[in-house]
Amino acid sequence: MGRNGDSKFHGEPEGWRTGPEWRRRERRWWAGPVAGLVTVVVAVLAVRPELLTDRLSGGDAGPAPAEVLPAETERPTAPPPREALPDRPTLDDPFAGSPAREWADNADGIEMPEPEAVGVISAERMAEALDLAREFLVATNLDPEVIAGEVPEEGLAILDPTADVDDYVDRALSDPSREYDAASLFSRFHADHATLLGDVVKVRGRTEVTEGEDGSATLHLDYTFVYPLVAADGSEEVTRTIVRRTIDLQVLDPERWQITPGTLWPGEWRVDRGNDDCAVTDGFLNPLFDSQLWEQPPPSGEERDPYDRSEEVAESEDCGLVSRI
Repeated sequence: MGRNGDSKFHGEPEGWRTGPEWRRRERRWWAGPVAGLVTVVVAVLAVRPELLTDRLSGGDAGPAPAEVLPAETERPTAPPPREALPDRPTLDDPFAGSPAREWADNADGIEMPEPEAVGVISAERMAEALDLAREFLVATNLDPEVIAGEVPEEGLAILDPTADVDDYVDRALSDPSREYDAASLFSRFHADHATLLGDVVKVRGRTEVTEGEDGSATLHLDYTFVYPLVAADGSEEVTRTIVRRTIDLQVLDPERWQITPGTLWPGEWRVDRGNDDCAVTDGFLNPLFDSQLWEQPPPSGEERDPYDRSEEVAESEDCGLVSRI
């Protein structure tokens, strides 16, 4: 980070005007078949199980009610278990076969820890920071208008304007690329391609609070969002995109840093995007539907469970294969 390394500064600190450095890291995963005879069988079960589902599960049984899991308070030690049958999302049951069925709905899945003083940051200011962090997550990942393609202006305003995130977003919107990608910071889908099915996004995660060397506080946000989607071409195909986001939001000491009151300073953010077309970078999430899967080139990276929250999001340029949606 660009923080002054000396815990005791004299005069104007090194980061007084620019604040600590922020950066992003991301990894994308493709929901498609992989090459080879053995893996084609896997693809039939993991990618096109509707060919077998009616015969295995008895067909048209409605969704069973799910009991919501208690809030996540620490990192899981393993991925969530798989369903016994390879069910796929449908118009009537968009979370069929997904462990997210037991996750909380929408903003109910974003619970913050109780505010306590951290270093030189008072409990009152921590309470404000936690409220702002929750507002940021809701605005950038759960607002229906943003999911439908809008830009989360109010959510982005929670980030300190002197951090120059606006410059990143402006470029990401006007000239999107792998380096400048709006979808790496907020979740939205192009209405001509896919729309949210229903009004529920499943959410699971937690926020951890740590103290920095200079007495400031860091909120480490780690949340997974599961979006059920229907194709916009009238085919009524259904799929899911799973996005895990981690972002560090810093509550800085105003005696050391020039900050804007009522905002948070962005640190490192990472995103893991499951079922997002790796060949497209246009500032939107681009889910692949079953009819598109066999037209795609094989992925170059490893297979990954997008529901696995047992490890940190790693940086990778490869396009891997999701093991389930």
